[in-house]
Amino acid sequence: MINADKMRRAFGAVAEIMSQQRDYLIKLDQRNGDGDLGISMADGYAAASSALQTSTENDLGKLCICAGKAFNEAAPSSLGTITSICLMGMARVLKGHEEADTLLLSEALLAGVAKVMEKAGSKPGEKTILDSVVPASEALRDNSGSGSKAAFAAAADAAKKGSEATADMPAVHGRAAYYGEKSIGLIDGGAEVGRLIFETLAAFAAGETSGND
Repeated sequence: MINADKMRRAFGAVAEIMSQQRDYLIKLDQRNGDGDLGISMADGYAAASSALQTSTENDLGKLCICAGKAFNEAAPSSLGTITSICLMGMARVLKGHEEADTLLLSEALLAGVAKVMEKAGSKPGEKTILDSVVPASEALRDNSGSGSKAAFAAAADAAKKGSEATADMPAVHGRAAYYGEKSIGLIDGGAEVGRLIFETLAAFAAGETSGND
């Protein structure tokens, strides 16, 4: 079960990873983007984590709204906006809950990515963060009966495979779309962000990291 304390610590863990991988994400994005991916993800997750740490709210949905607003203000980039939209979509499912099991969390994640697809007009298979986050969220749902550790491990594996698969896709969105077929062979930076998130959450679920402890 996840509660407000665990959500705060999970965001702290993700914020730490994004800070550590900031330069890696910048280099990835410089190949077919504008190079700000690492900056926006590090700044965005740091702001979201900080906002949650200072909030006394225990409602998980309201915490997602808090994180989404902070993220959007700190990282008004394309992926920053997408992340905020996802968090707002998650909030609709989690609002009114102070605890959530793995199945409810997966339903919230799927609602979040559905909102992203609706707003951005995108879908998996187009070389974006959706290529790692959607299969990861589905794997979390499909393995929710196996316990959080196993479910998040399956989600992390799906995110990794999804990110790797973007190397075979031409970009159709954003600045990378200008490169068209030339983007084939390159892993998408956004999809790598999704991989990092789910690998961090899997480690968190396994007790390997505890965020801001």
